[in-house]
Amino acid sequence: MAENSTGKVAVVFGTRPEIIKLAPVLRALGEDGEAVFTGQHYDPELTDAVFRSCGLPSVAPAVTGVGGGSRAGQVATMVDQLSSLFARTRPRAVVVQGDTNTTNAGAQAGHYLGIPVVHVEAGLRSHDRAMPEETNRLLVSALADVHCAATPENARNLLDGAVPAGSVFVTGNPVVEAVTALLPDEAETARVLAGHGVAAGSVLATVHRPENTDDPVRLRALLDGLGRLGAPVALPLHPRTRKALAAWGVDVPAAVRVLPPVDHRTFLAFARSASLLVSDSGGVQEEVTVLRKPLVVVRTSTERPESVAAGFSVLSEPEDLVAHAGRMLSAESLARIATTASPYGDGLASQRIAQLAVGEVPAPPAVWMSAQFS
Repeated sequence: MAENSTGKVAVVFGTRPEIIKLAPVLRALGEDGEAVFTGQHYDPELTDAVFRSCGLPSVAPAVTGVGGGSRAGQVATMVDQLSSLFARTRPRAVVVQGDTNTTNAGAQAGHYLGIPVVHVEAGLRSHDRAMPEETNRLLVSALADVHCAATPENARNLLDGAVPAGSVFVTGNPVVEAVTALLPDEAETARVLAGHGVAAGSVLATVHRPENTDDPVRLRALLDGLGRLGAPVALPLHPRTRKALAAWGVDVPAAVRVLPPVDHRTFLAFARSASLLVSDSGGVQEEVTVLRKPLVVVRTSTERPESVAAGFSVLSEPEDLVAHAGRMLSAESLARIATTASPYGDGLASQRIAQLAVGEVPAPPAVWMSAQFS
Protein backbone atom coordinates (compact mmCIF):
# COMPACT_ATOMS: atom_id res chain seq x y z
CA MET A 1 0.00 0.00 0.00
CA ALA A 2 1.67 3.16 -1.28
CA GLU A 3 5.09 1.57 -0.83
CA ASN A 4 6.93 4.44 -2.49
CA SER A 5 5.20 7.19 -0.53
CA THR A 6 7.12 9.06 2.13
CA GLY A 7 4.20 11.22 3.25
CA LYS A 8 2.19 11.02 6.44
CA VAL A 9 -1.20 9.38 6.86
CA ALA A 10 -3.88 12.05 6.42
CA VAL A 11 -6.62 11.47 9.01
CA VAL A 12 -9.64 13.40 7.72
CA PHE A 13 -12.50 14.52 9.94
CA GLY A 14 -15.03 17.31 9.94
CA THR A 15 -17.62 16.60 12.63
CA ARG A 16 -17.43 16.26 16.39
CA PRO A 17 -18.18 12.49 16.40
CA GLU A 18 -15.38 11.97 13.88
CA ILE A 19 -12.93 13.83 16.11
CA ILE A 20 -13.90 11.63 19.05
CA LYS A 21 -13.51 8.34 17.17
CA LEU A 22 -10.37 9.25 15.23
CA ALA A 23 -8.47 10.72 18.19
CA PRO A 24 -7.37 7.21 19.29
CA VAL A 25 -6.27 6.46 15.72
CA LEU A 26 -4.19 9.64 15.59
CA ARG A 27 -2.57 8.70 18.89
CA ALA A 28 -1.82 5.21 17.59
CA LEU A 29 -0.27 6.64 14.42
CA GLY A 30 1.95 9.03 16.37
CA GLU A 31 4.33 10.89 14.07
CA ASP A 32 3.01 8.97 11.06
CA GLY A 33 -0.38 10.69 11.32
CA GLU A 34 -1.54 14.17 10.35
CA ALA A 35 -4.94 15.61 11.28
CA VAL A 36 -6.93 17.20 8.43
CA PHE A 37 -10.02 19.07 9.65
CA THR A 38 -12.63 20.13 7.09
CA GLY A 39 -14.71 22.29 9.41
CA GLN A 40 -18.01 20.61 8.50
CA HIS A 41 -19.03 21.25 12.13
CA TYR A 42 -17.96 24.84 12.15
CA ASP A 43 -18.97 26.17 15.59
CA PRO A 44 -15.52 27.02 17.05
CA GLU A 45 -16.71 26.90 20.66
CA LEU A 46 -18.19 23.42 20.39
CA THR A 47 -15.44 22.03 18.17
CA ASP A 48 -12.59 23.35 20.31
CA ALA A 49 -14.25 21.81 23.37
CA VAL A 50 -14.21 18.41 21.65
CA PHE A 51 -10.55 18.76 20.73
CA ARG A 52 -9.73 19.60 24.37
CA SER A 53 -11.79 16.76 25.79
CA CYS A 54 -10.07 14.31 23.43
CA GLY A 55 -6.63 15.58 24.42
CA LEU A 56 -5.89 16.93 20.95
CA PRO A 57 -4.62 20.38 20.02
CA SER A 58 -7.17 22.45 18.14
CA VAL A 59 -6.79 22.04 14.38
CA ALA A 60 -7.51 24.90 12.00
CA PRO A 61 -9.81 23.94 9.13
CA ALA A 62 -7.94 22.92 5.99
CA VAL A 63 -11.06 23.71 3.94
CA THR A 64 -13.00 26.97 3.80
CA GLY A 65 -16.63 27.68 2.98
CA VAL A 66 -18.07 24.36 4.14
CA GLY A 67 -20.12 25.03 7.27
CA GLY A 68 -23.83 25.52 6.74
CA GLY A 69 -23.80 24.62 3.05
CA SER A 70 -26.05 22.15 1.24
CA ARG A 71 -24.98 18.51 1.08
CA ALA A 72 -23.96 18.83 -2.56
CA GLY A 73 -22.20 22.11 -1.94
CA GLN A 74 -20.31 20.76 1.08
CA VAL A 75 -19.10 17.66 -0.76
CA ALA A 76 -18.09 19.59 -3.88
CA THR A 77 -16.17 22.22 -1.90
CA MET A 78 -14.38 19.62 0.17
CA VAL A 79 -13.46 17.39 -2.78
CA ASP A 80 -11.99 20.37 -4.61
CA GLN A 81 -9.94 21.72 -1.71
CA LEU A 82 -8.89 18.35 -0.26
CA SER A 83 -7.73 17.25 -3.73
CA SER A 84 -5.53 20.33 -3.96
CA LEU A 85 -4.15 19.70 -0.48
CA PHE A 86 -3.40 16.04 -1.12
CA ALA A 87 -1.81 16.82 -4.49
CA ARG A 88 0.67 19.07 -2.65
CA THR A 89 1.31 16.88 0.41
CA ARG A 90 0.97 13.40 -1.18
CA PRO A 91 -0.03 11.49 1.96
CA ARG A 92 0.79 7.80 1.96
CA ALA A 93 -2.86 7.05 2.81
CA VAL A 94 -6.10 8.88 3.56
CA VAL A 95 -8.13 7.71 6.56
CA VAL A 96 -11.83 8.57 6.71
CA GLN A 97 -14.41 7.49 9.28
CA GLY A 98 -18.11 6.73 9.18
CA ASP A 99 -20.63 8.26 6.84
CA THR A 100 -20.52 12.05 6.84
CA ASN A 101 -20.14 14.42 3.91
CA THR A 102 -16.50 14.80 5.01
CA THR A 103 -16.06 11.02 4.77
CA ASN A 104 -17.46 11.02 1.26
CA ALA A 105 -15.32 13.96 0.14
CA GLY A 106 -12.11 12.69 1.74
CA ALA A 107 -12.52 9.31 0.07
CA GLN A 108 -13.15 10.89 -3.33
CA ALA A 109 -10.17 13.24 -3.03
CA GLY A 110 -7.81 10.42 -2.10
CA HIS A 111 -9.14 8.00 -4.69
CA TYR A 112 -8.94 10.42 -7.60
CA LEU A 113 -5.26 11.04 -6.82
CA GLY A 114 -4.44 7.35 -6.54
CA ILE A 115 -3.84 7.55 -2.79
CA PRO A 116 -5.01 4.52 -0.78
CA VAL A 117 -8.20 5.21 1.15
CA VAL A 118 -8.75 3.54 4.53
CA HIS A 119 -12.38 3.55 5.71
CA VAL A 120 -12.93 3.27 9.47
CA GLU A 121 -16.34 1.96 10.54
CA ALA A 122 -16.88 0.45 7.11
CA GLY A 123 -19.85 -1.72 6.24
CA LEU A 124 -22.59 -0.04 8.24
CA ARG A 125 -25.93 -0.43 6.47
CA SER A 126 -29.42 0.73 7.39
CA HIS A 127 -30.79 -0.35 3.97
CA ASP A 128 -32.74 2.90 4.11
CA ARG A 129 -31.84 5.15 1.18
CA ALA A 130 -33.85 7.97 2.77
CA MET A 131 -30.99 8.39 5.25
CA PRO A 132 -28.38 10.80 3.85
CA GLU A 133 -25.67 8.80 5.58
CA GLU A 134 -26.57 5.63 3.68
CA THR A 135 -25.60 7.25 0.38
CA ASN A 136 -22.25 8.27 1.81
CA ARG A 137 -21.63 4.74 3.11
CA LEU A 138 -22.34 3.18 -0.27
CA LEU A 139 -20.14 5.65 -2.13
CA VAL A 140 -17.19 5.28 0.23
CA SER A 141 -17.43 1.48 0.10
CA ALA A 142 -17.00 1.72 -3.67
CA LEU A 143 -13.93 3.97 -3.34
CA ALA A 144 -11.99 2.65 -0.34
CA ASP A 145 -8.98 0.35 -0.67
CA VAL A 146 -8.99 -0.87 2.94
CA HIS A 147 -12.24 -1.45 4.84
CA CYS A 148 -11.99 -1.48 8.65
CA ALA A 149 -15.23 -3.12 9.72
CA ALA A 150 -16.22 -2.77 13.36
CA THR A 151 -18.07 -6.10 13.51
CA PRO A 152 -18.37 -9.33 11.53
CA GLU A 153 -21.86 -8.23 10.45
CA ASN A 154 -20.39 -5.05 8.94
CA ALA A 155 -17.81 -7.20 7.14
CA ARG A 156 -20.58 -9.42 5.76
CA ASN A 157 -22.40 -6.35 4.45
CA LEU A 158 -19.28 -5.42 2.50
CA LEU A 159 -18.74 -8.90 1.12
CA ASP A 160 -22.40 -9.13 0.11
CA GLY A 161 -21.84 -5.86 -1.77
CA ALA A 162 -18.99 -7.41 -3.80
CA VAL A 163 -16.16 -5.68 -1.92
CA PRO A 164 -13.01 -7.83 -2.37
CA ALA A 165 -12.51 -10.06 0.64
CA GLY A 166 -8.79 -9.28 0.87
CA SER A 167 -9.54 -5.63 1.57
CA VAL A 168 -11.94 -6.23 4.48
CA PHE A 169 -10.65 -6.37 8.06
CA VAL A 170 -12.66 -6.79 11.26
CA THR A 171 -10.82 -4.35 13.52
CA GLY A 172 -13.42 -3.36 16.08
CA ASN A 173 -14.49 0.24 16.57
CA PRO A 174 -12.26 2.91 18.17
CA VAL A 175 -15.33 4.17 20.03
CA VAL A 176 -14.41 1.61 22.70
CA GLU A 177 -11.05 3.25 23.29
CA ALA A 178 -12.55 6.73 23.05
CA VAL A 179 -15.18 6.10 25.71
CA THR A 180 -12.71 4.34 28.00
CA ALA A 181 -10.20 7.18 27.73
CA LEU A 182 -12.72 9.99 28.21
CA LEU A 183 -15.00 8.48 30.86
CA PRO A 184 -14.83 10.56 34.07
CA ASP A 185 -14.35 8.76 37.37
CA GLU A 186 -17.02 8.77 40.06
CA ALA A 187 -15.73 11.91 41.80
CA GLU A 188 -15.57 13.93 38.58
CA THR A 189 -18.97 12.60 37.54
CA ALA A 190 -20.49 13.82 40.80
CA ARG A 191 -18.95 17.28 40.28
CA VAL A 192 -20.25 17.47 36.71
CA LEU A 193 -23.77 16.49 37.73
CA ALA A 194 -23.81 19.01 40.56
CA GLY A 195 -22.48 21.76 38.31
CA HIS A 196 -25.31 21.22 35.82
CA GLY A 197 -28.07 20.52 38.32
CA VAL A 198 -28.62 16.99 37.01
CA ALA A 199 -29.72 14.31 39.47
CA ALA A 200 -28.04 10.91 39.48
CA GLY A 201 -30.35 8.34 37.95
CA SER A 202 -31.95 10.80 35.54
CA VAL A 203 -32.87 9.87 32.00
CA LEU A 204 -30.41 11.32 29.47
CA ALA A 205 -31.90 12.28 26.11
CA THR A 206 -30.50 13.65 22.84
CA VAL A 207 -32.48 14.57 19.73
CA HIS A 208 -31.00 15.94 16.54
CA ARG A 209 -31.83 13.83 13.48
CA PRO A 210 -33.98 15.44 10.76
CA GLU A 211 -36.50 12.58 10.86
CA ASN A 212 -37.42 13.80 14.36
CA THR A 213 -36.66 17.53 14.28
CA ASP A 214 -38.22 18.21 10.87
CA ASP A 215 -41.50 16.45 11.63
CA PRO A 216 -43.66 18.35 14.15
CA VAL A 217 -45.82 15.30 14.87
CA ARG A 218 -42.83 13.10 15.71
CA LEU A 219 -41.09 15.85 17.67
CA ARG A 220 -44.18 16.60 19.74
CA ALA A 221 -44.75 12.88 20.45
CA LEU A 222 -41.10 12.41 21.40
CA LEU A 223 -41.12 15.31 23.88
CA ASP A 224 -44.45 14.14 25.27
CA GLY A 225 -42.99 10.67 25.82
CA LEU A 226 -39.96 12.08 27.63
CA GLY A 227 -42.32 13.93 29.95
CA ARG A 228 -44.20 10.71 30.79
CA LEU A 229 -41.21 8.55 31.75
CA GLY A 230 -41.76 9.15 35.46
CA ALA A 231 -38.20 10.35 36.04
CA PRO A 232 -36.31 13.62 35.59
CA VAL A 233 -34.87 13.99 32.09
CA ALA A 234 -31.69 15.84 31.12
CA LEU A 235 -31.81 17.08 27.51
CA PRO A 236 -28.64 18.76 26.17
CA LEU A 237 -30.28 20.58 23.30
CA HIS A 238 -28.79 20.47 19.81
CA PRO A 239 -29.08 23.81 17.97
CA ARG A 240 -31.17 22.13 15.24
CA THR A 241 -33.61 20.84 17.85
CA ARG A 242 -33.84 24.19 19.63
CA LYS A 243 -34.81 25.86 16.35
CA ALA A 244 -37.33 23.12 15.57
CA LEU A 245 -39.03 23.39 18.97
CA ALA A 246 -39.48 27.10 18.43
CA ALA A 247 -40.57 26.75 14.80
CA TRP A 248 -43.16 24.07 15.52
CA GLY A 249 -44.31 25.54 18.82
CA VAL A 250 -43.54 22.34 20.74
CA ASP A 251 -43.60 22.75 24.51
CA VAL A 252 -40.96 21.10 26.68
CA PRO A 253 -42.55 19.12 29.57
CA ALA A 254 -41.78 20.21 33.13
CA ALA A 255 -39.91 16.96 33.84
CA VAL A 256 -37.40 17.70 31.06
CA ARG A 257 -34.44 19.87 32.01
CA VAL A 258 -33.09 21.59 28.89
CA LEU A 259 -29.32 22.09 28.92
CA PRO A 260 -26.99 23.78 26.45
CA PRO A 261 -24.80 21.53 24.28
CA VAL A 262 -22.04 19.90 26.34
CA ASP A 263 -18.61 18.52 25.54
CA HIS A 264 -18.21 14.79 25.19
CA ARG A 265 -16.62 14.20 28.56
CA THR A 266 -19.54 15.95 30.25
CA PHE A 267 -21.96 13.91 28.17
CA LEU A 268 -20.25 10.70 29.29
CA ALA A 269 -20.55 11.82 32.92
CA PHE A 270 -24.29 12.28 32.40
CA ALA A 271 -24.51 8.90 30.67
CA ARG A 272 -22.52 7.10 33.34
CA SER A 273 -25.00 8.17 36.01
CA ALA A 274 -28.17 7.83 33.92
CA SER A 275 -30.77 5.14 34.53
CA LEU A 276 -31.77 5.18 30.85
CA LEU A 277 -30.77 6.92 27.62
CA VAL A 278 -33.14 8.03 24.88
CA SER A 279 -31.53 9.15 21.64
CA ASP A 280 -31.59 9.19 17.85
CA SER A 281 -27.78 9.31 17.67
CA GLY A 282 -25.73 6.63 15.96
CA GLY A 283 -22.73 7.12 18.22
CA VAL A 284 -24.78 6.78 21.40
CA GLN A 285 -25.90 3.35 20.19
CA GLU A 286 -22.25 2.30 20.35
CA GLU A 287 -21.32 4.15 23.53
CA VAL A 288 -24.02 2.50 25.66
CA THR A 289 -22.46 -0.89 24.91
CA VAL A 290 -19.24 0.26 26.56
CA LEU A 291 -21.06 1.94 29.45
CA ARG A 292 -23.53 -0.98 29.78
CA LYS A 293 -26.56 1.30 29.83
CA PRO A 294 -30.06 0.73 28.37
CA LEU A 295 -31.06 2.85 25.38
CA VAL A 296 -34.27 3.59 23.50
CA VAL A 297 -33.41 4.58 19.92
CA VAL A 298 -36.13 6.85 18.55
CA ARG A 299 -35.71 6.09 14.85
CA THR A 300 -37.40 4.07 12.14
CA SER A 301 -34.22 2.18 11.23
CA THR A 302 -30.67 1.70 12.43
CA GLU A 303 -27.33 0.90 10.84
CA ARG A 304 -26.15 -0.54 14.17
CA PRO A 305 -28.27 -3.66 14.69
CA GLU A 306 -25.54 -5.21 16.83
CA SER A 307 -26.52 -2.98 19.75
CA VAL A 308 -30.14 -4.09 19.43
CA ALA A 309 -29.25 -7.78 19.02
CA ALA A 310 -27.03 -7.69 22.12
CA GLY A 311 -29.87 -6.21 24.18
CA PHE A 312 -28.39 -2.76 24.83
CA SER A 313 -30.97 -0.87 22.78
CA VAL A 314 -34.38 -1.05 21.16
CA LEU A 315 -35.82 0.79 18.16
CA SER A 316 -38.93 2.82 18.93
CA GLU A 317 -41.37 5.15 17.29
CA PRO A 318 -41.97 8.29 19.39
CA GLU A 319 -45.44 7.21 20.49
CA ASP A 320 -44.03 3.90 21.82
CA LEU A 321 -41.24 5.51 23.83
CA VAL A 322 -42.75 4.97 27.29
CA ALA A 323 -43.56 1.31 26.66
CA HIS A 324 -40.09 0.54 25.31
CA ALA A 325 -38.44 2.39 28.18
CA GLY A 326 -40.28 0.15 30.61
CA ARG A 327 -39.04 -2.96 28.85
CA MET A 328 -35.44 -1.75 28.78
CA LEU A 329 -35.58 -1.01 32.51
CA SER A 330 -36.93 -4.44 33.43
CA ALA A 331 -34.83 -6.54 35.78
CA GLU A 332 -34.24 -9.11 33.03
CA SER A 333 -33.03 -6.50 30.55
CA LEU A 334 -30.75 -4.75 33.03
CA ALA A 335 -29.21 -8.06 34.12
CA ARG A 336 -28.44 -8.96 30.51
CA ILE A 337 -26.89 -5.57 29.83
CA ALA A 338 -24.69 -5.78 32.93
CA THR A 339 -23.10 -9.04 31.78
CA THR A 340 -22.84 -8.51 28.01
CA ALA A 341 -19.61 -7.42 26.33
CA SER A 342 -19.67 -4.66 23.75
CA PRO A 343 -20.07 -6.04 20.23
CA TYR A 344 -17.78 -3.25 18.99
CA GLY A 345 -14.49 -4.72 20.07
CA ASP A 346 -11.77 -5.25 22.61
CA GLY A 347 -10.23 -1.77 22.79
CA LEU A 348 -7.48 -2.43 20.25
CA ALA A 349 -9.21 -1.15 17.10
CA SER A 350 -7.16 2.02 16.77
CA GLN A 351 -3.90 0.06 16.84
CA ARG A 352 -5.13 -2.28 14.11
CA ILE A 353 -6.36 0.63 11.99
CA ALA A 354 -3.03 2.43 12.39
CA GLN A 355 -1.21 -0.72 11.22
CA LEU A 356 -3.37 -0.93 8.12
CA ALA A 357 -2.98 2.79 7.38
CA VAL A 358 0.82 2.53 7.26
CA GLY A 359 0.67 -0.61 5.13
CA GLU A 360 1.24 -3.33 7.69
CA VAL A 361 -1.28 -5.78 6.29
CA PRO A 362 -1.57 -9.04 8.27
CA ALA A 363 -1.08 -12.39 6.58
CA PRO A 364 -4.23 -14.18 5.35
CA PRO A 365 -6.85 -14.67 6.54
CA ALA A 366 -7.02 -10.88 6.48
CA VAL A 367 -9.15 -10.42 9.54
CA TRP A 368 -8.72 -9.91 13.26
CA MET A 369 -11.23 -11.78 15.33
CA SER A 370 -11.34 -11.79 19.13
CA ALA A 371 -13.60 -13.92 21.29
CA GLN A 372 -15.76 -10.82 21.83
CA PHE A 373 -16.48 -10.62 18.10
CA SER A 374 -17.38 -14.27 17.62
